[in-house]
Amino acid sequence: KGALTESQHIFIDCGLRHLAKDSLRVLEIGFGTGLNALLSALQSDIRQHYHTLELYPLSKEIIDSTDYHKAVDNPQAPTLFAAIHAAEWNKAVQITPSFTLEKAECDYTDPATLFPRGIDVVYFDAFAPEKQPEMWEQSLFDSLYGVLNDGGILTTYCAKGVVRRMLQAAGFVVERLPGPPGGKR
Repeated sequence: KGALTESQHIFIDCGLRHLAKDSLRVLEIGFGTGLNALLSALQSDIRQHYHTLELYPLSKEIIDSTDYHKAVDNPQAPTLFAAIHAAEWNKAVQITPSFTLEKAECDYTDPATLFPRGIDVVYFDAFAPEKQPEMWEQSLFDSLYGVLNDGGILTTYCAKGVVRRMLQAAGFVVERLPGPPGGKR
């Protein structure tokens, strides 16, 4: 159903909005195009401190080619998308009164990487395990579990058995949820 539909369903509806809190700390693994940050920033009823880790920031040309800022049916989307991408790396930047963005250019898999603590929601948006196996290791899921607040959520598109077992070994309670209407699970 496309990146926009899947991101809205997986990360916003099943992650961010599932907690039903008015203030959250979000950690995204894999900033990529900034789509998840944009969709999160549009949830203006939830105050967010949004941390994102990305080793290979995309070029402006690739970002502009996505047209996500036009595809999202919200008049604020183009302005927010531009502000998210203009935000300085490795610094907390207030994008809106309810959305603070902290983009870290770092290697998520490096043991020296310090994850922010007190996280409510993790968006685990890495490429599939067969494409980036180094992103899907037990020690990394253990670290993510350790930075979550009680009742925190990690959400990902990956439903592979090996990933579910690693999440469970880290301490997560794992649920399979339906995918977007008409899409994959």
